[in-house]
Amino acid sequence: RSSRSSVASMNRPAILPLPYTFTPRDGFAAGFYVVFVLIFSYAPGLGIPGLTQLIPDPLLAGYVVNLVFYLCAGALAVWASWRFAVRETRILATRPWLTLAIIPGGVFAMLLLSVIAGLVTGPPETAVNQQAVQGLVVSLPPLLIIPLLVVIAPFVEEYIFRHLLIGKLSKYLNLWVCCLISVVLFAGIHLAGKEALALPVLLPYLVMGAVLVGLYVWAGNNFMLSYGVHAAKNLLAVLLTYAIPAELLQ
Repeated sequence: RSSRSSVASMNRPAILPLPYTFTPRDGFAAGFYVVFVLIFSYAPGLGIPGLTQLIPDPLLAGYVVNLVFYLCAGALAVWASWRFAVRETRILATRPWLTLAIIPGGVFAMLLLSVIAGLVTGPPETAVNQQAVQGLVVSLPPLLIIPLLVVIAPFVEEYIFRHLLIGKLSKYLNLWVCCLISVVLFAGIHLAGKEALALPVLLPYLVMGAVLVGLYVWAGNNFMLSYGVHAAKNLLAVLLTYAIPAELLQ
């Protein structure tokens, strides 16, 4: 029996740990993300030369800018983290039913905690960023929106805010300090340059960030699990935005 077990274990692909150290690729990917987010947030008037002539519709032009940015940021994030992404996907695949249960469970936890937090602190307010996203969704077809908001953007954000700010930064700082940094920066980046960092506006992002951080740490620093939950949450939001009449959405 022991010989058969050893043979089986030899034939099964090993899932080896990877070193959680910052690399030049991480620096390049994170630097690109931070620089361009700050430019878009605090200097949107810089614009892109010739864009208005090429795409007169400002809504479509805004979508193209965001798509190009996230395509570049996504490519850099994949380039920097593909070994971790493959390894962590293989780990999740060893327990597929648990993974498939956790993803909707994580989305439900976000919704439930948002309601509870709203009862305690007062109703949350819709952020300018969220209003802009809703404007894009109701004006453009799903074929354009879903790849950007459901596939690419969540991967970039989970790579930055979970994989780097917790998985790799925790080698140098206390894990829970890293978790707090992740939650606060994740919420703050969605409001940067758009409005004051008031609690009613921050609240939905704080709750979302806290749930994603909790799942990430619980799963042993698996950012592909938090990516799955993040993508599912965005997909639900996009589908509801398409389904709810515009006058009710307001």
